[in-house]
Amino acid sequence: MSSGDGTAGGLPGLSPGESGPYPLHGGAADSTTDVIGYRGPTACAAAGITYRQLDYWARTGLVEPSVRPAYGSGTQRLYSFRDVVVLKIVKRFLDTGVALQNIRAAVQHLRSRGLRDLERMTLMSDGATVYECSSPDEVVDLLQGGQGIFGIAVGVVWRDVEAALSQLHGERVDTGETLVGHNPADELARRRRDKAV
Repeated sequence: MSSGDGTAGGLPGLSPGESGPYPLHGGAADSTTDVIGYRGPTACAAAGITYRQLDYWARTGLVEPSVRPAYGSGTQRLYSFRDVVVLKIVKRFLDTGVALQNIRAAVQHLRSRGLRDLERMTLMSDGATVYECSSPDEVVDLLQGGQGIFGIAVGVVWRDVEAALSQLHGERVDTGETLVGHNPADELARRRRDKAV
């Protein structure tokens, strides 16, 4: 994973671990991912992938479920909202021919970032290297340098996944309750209302 200036990881001009204008962690969406999980078929539907792809990516460690892994026959994997966003990004990279090695590096980078960072990020690639751009100026700089051929606006993927999941079933991790037509933001609002009462 490279930034637009050719350095590995992070934003241009920042040392590793610095976060730039947006926090790496925290925010409403991060806390929701701890409470809601999505079973394999739901994750597949929202990400636009087959169950076979999902299973293979989990077994090879490309995208593993962060809420609950499968523990043998009969157990259900549970994927977080972030996992489903990453699944959809992986599919887009594969569809455009990015090498699996570069996709693995991009997935590791995405997992290290907070959800708010992901929402504002654009991933660019020349087919060989994946670059992170967090501002329109970085995208322009990358294109002027002749490096970016295609881009993925992670915020757009985020909203696509959010819309898809709002029509599908989620599962509360703590109670196992099935949430029909669930939207992660709705669950957080409901929990806040319950605490206020």
